[in-house]
Amino acid sequence: MREVVSTDKAPAAVGAYSQAIKANGFVFTAGQLGLDPATGKLAEGGIEAQTRQALKNLGAILEAAGASFGTVVKVTVFLHNIDDFAAMNRVYKECCADPPPARSAIAVRDLPLGGLVEIEAMALIA
Repeated sequence: MREVVSTDKAPAAVGAYSQAIKANGFVFTAGQLGLDPATGKLAEGGIEAQTRQALKNLGAILEAAGASFGTVVKVTVFLHNIDDFAAMNRVYKECCADPPPARSAIAVRDLPLGGLVEIEAMALIA
């Protein structure tokens, strides 16, 4: 059985997907861009600002699902430019539980709405 997770504290889906799905004790989030949910615009200030906003959006969705960064088991980070890895990683460390979850980071050609970073997670429901 699966349950849709939705919160107005993160941007609404801009396509045919849910913010997250709960199933079998886990929550699977959609990728989160650095969009401000109030304005629908990307955070200004480059990769660090967009990473911080993407993580804030992700945290709101995890909370709505009954999870948290402390229960995350796997993260995938999509970067428009792999040269932004170090800057993204500095911001990522601010919210990451210790020990950190498993993570993949890959460069992609383009992200929706011209984003610089998109982050998705899988977490245990607390």
